Amino acid sequence: EDYFPNKVHQQIVSEPFTTAAVPGSYDVIARIHGGGVTGQAGALRLGIARCLNSVDEEASRPSLKKAGMLTRDARIKERKKAGLKKARKAPQYSKR
Repeated sequence: EDYFPNKVHQQIVSEPFTTAAVPGSYDVIARIHGGGVTGQAGALRLGIARCLNSVDEEASRPSLKKAGMLTRDARIKERKKAGLKKARKAPQYSKR
């Protein structure tokens, strides 16, 4: 609650604990840098889910896997192409 004052981000971070049925059993100390607040909350959620998986794999893995918390979000920024203004935005086309 100190780093994420927004309730939505707090819910994202605490989601692995509720899914693995161990809310309030662990204290989390983490260092996060880069990205925005929502991306950091998602990264912390992935880290917590992986830690819970490594602590008690046979009990928590099926529920975490079903909720999709052990999968990294692989979307990254698309690179800018030559001749375009951005990754896909082309300069205005004039027919005549």
